[in-house]
Amino acid sequence: MRNCLILGSGRSGTSMTAGALSHAGYHMGQDYMAASPGNPKGYFEDRTVNDINERLLAQVCPSPPLGPVGRRLWPRGLRYGQRWVAQIPLDSKILCPQSTAGDIESVVGHQPFCLKDPRLCYTLPCWRPHLPDDTVFVCVFRHPAATADSIVRECSERPYLHNLQMNRETALRVWTFMYRHILEKHRATGDWLFLHFDQIVSGDGLHRLAAFVDAPVDANFPDRSIPRATSSGDVPEDVLKQYEALCTLSRFDG
Repeated sequence: MRNCLILGSGRSGTSMTAGALSHAGYHMGQDYMAASPGNPKGYFEDRTVNDINERLLAQVCPSPPLGPVGRRLWPRGLRYGQRWVAQIPLDSKILCPQSTAGDIESVVGHQPFCLKDPRLCYTLPCWRPHLPDDTVFVCVFRHPAATADSIVRECSERPYLHNLQMNRETALRVWTFMYRHILEKHRATGDWLFLHFDQIVSGDGLHRLAAFVDAPVDANFPDRSIPRATSSGDVPEDVLKQYEALCTLSRFDG
């Protein structure tokens, strides 16, 4: 088994991918986020990993000031727990304090590990120095329109996100920023597997995943009966080109 990190925008199939590996013998954390109507089978995210990444991102995405009626203002900042929808510019510098580095080393000391968090799209450079040499990276994505619509719905349904008043345009920017970091900063280093959401749902991508991480995959985990957002509406040309680049890397031609 190879240690692995699962990266990708929230609402893109990363939970489904992690779930397919959840019985493979990996350490995936000790304090999972609770399941929700949007992810009825679970998120497979460890709160400790989330906390580390939230603290790292607070350097470049601080909590906003309170508004006149006590509500935090958006998009001037994101409060704790919301930074999985952050928009971090490519040239942002995120430092890793010694105390946080110690927390990362503690997490990756449990091997073999499979860790998943959308925030890793931004914080991966802080994790890299502490990862074992055999660590591989799985990037999961889906059509940006489907992801954006799912992000908007998630933000409308989860109380801790209500103050964001997320819209489709902002959600598309979240998608774009996250995958730009992967494509332009991260993928040049390390062993990467790119998988489209539809490849995982169909099961074809799971065979590639199993071979890539050298671990058994539960091909029955993806629940094809769960209603899912579909791609609808136009997206900007630059976003579409980024999506096409991801499709090429994943060998997806659907």
